[in-house]
Amino acid sequence: MGRRDDPQTDERLKFLLLCAVLALLTVAVILTAAVRLYLRRPSPAEVEAKLPSYVTRDLLDENEWSRPGEPLKRVNAIVLHYVGNPGTTAQANRNYFNSLADGALEIYASSHFIVGLEGEVLQCVPLTEIAYASNSRNGDTVSIEVCHPDETGEYGPAAYRRVAELTAWLCREFRLDPVRDVIRHYDVSGKPCPLYYVDHPDAWERLLADVAAELARQEETES
Repeated sequence: MGRRDDPQTDERLKFLLLCAVLALLTVAVILTAAVRLYLRRPSPAEVEAKLPSYVTRDLLDENEWSRPGEPLKRVNAIVLHYVGNPGTTAQANRNYFNSLADGALEIYASSHFIVGLEGEVLQCVPLTEIAYASNSRNGDTVSIEVCHPDETGEYGPAAYRRVAELTAWLCREFRLDPVRDVIRHYDVSGKPCPLYYVDHPDAWERLLADVAAELARQEETES
């Protein structure tokens, strides 16, 4: 004789299957929300509110030539530069940017940060505003100018370490990839800046690797 189906068993199976489907949907919703939260890049204002202690704020006066006050709404990359004036200090370069305010030289130039020869960091423009540093990428990038001891443009040891540290911190805060989202001024406009790291692509690759290693260190320390 053939087996006679039990209606109660069938109903239980359907109920268990429905529960399993609902559980999977719940997990999917939770995971999707978590991924969206992780992928949402913090706003410049959120990052501005927690600058590292080694950053000294010395903001430029608001003016159309070096600090126009135009909002920076989203950060998609970090752009590294060199100041082009061997041996000059972070303060001297900051003061130069500020001196452009009267418009006499008709030069648009500035940077969010300047890293000095001894690793000091001055902030010239808030992260909530654009800086005049990276041509067509001014509207979605943070710029870092770096002082250097000689005409080659190679960053000195103290400045190099601080550049890696600051760039890694910015990558962590803005959830950027240090290999893909850290670029040279050269990569935007073709200008040979930062000079040494345009002339020596292998040194640029090492710098990116050092930023990535520093990012991993910071994330491990944070956890």
